[in-house]
Amino acid sequence: MPNARNTPSPNDGLRWPDLISGTLIQRYKRFLADIRLTNGKTVTAHCPNSGSMRACCEPGRPVYLSVHDNPRRKLKYTWELIEMPTSLVGVNTQVPNRLTAKAIADGNVDELAGYTSVRREVRVGQNSRIDILLESPDRRPCYVEVKNCTLVEAGLATFPDAVTLRGQKHLVELQTLVERGFRCAMFFLIQRMDADRFAPADAIDPDYGQKLREAAARGVEVVVYDVRIDKNRIRLNRPIPYDLNFFAS
Repeated sequence: MPNARNTPSPNDGLRWPDLISGTLIQRYKRFLADIRLTNGKTVTAHCPNSGSMRACCEPGRPVYLSVHDNPRRKLKYTWELIEMPTSLVGVNTQVPNRLTAKAIADGNVDELAGYTSVRREVRVGQNSRIDILLESPDRRPCYVEVKNCTLVEAGLATFPDAVTLRGQKHLVELQTLVERGFRCAMFFLIQRMDADRFAPADAIDPDYGQKLREAAARGVEVVVYDVRIDKNRIRLNRPIPYDLNFFAS
């Protein structure tokens, strides 16, 4: 049987850099994590995640790091994955945008299929950017904002895991674009494999939940996918059902 790591496919996803393993000692100051490598050495790694990382930041858990030799980097290691009881979890918040853009371009997102151009980090207005712009001669341009979801409890994925004023701003921007005649979608990527449904985390950020419901009511589409993830690759997997009113009174 061909080795999936070396045999590209239409849903080949993204390949991780070579990873080394260790054990999480602590995460602190949001962007730092102390990790004990399997050789016994303790290192400080960059944690590329500004959220609370609730439900995926437990000391003592196995973690996996990428290694970088760029002399301009302050930290040589980047924390990429943590092994939780029911799934590997992707920590790096830069991955969802790349993975989603590639999956759309490869035709693996039915809800956003049929576009001939996929552009990332597109300026909107004077001081803002939207993650992805889809264009095609025969249809309206579509703006897609991607959010990384790692908070899963008892099969329920929720976003955000901390109050996000920036996320609220993005929802308002998407509504404005819909009013101007564009198609817009909020894409939640669950960077783990143990979710079977999704809802906004009203208990954590009720304003975000309310703005998400308002945006959906005014034409912003909601798309939720999970992933297949191992220590070689991460791939887009399947649509996940959602209930925007799950916690709303």
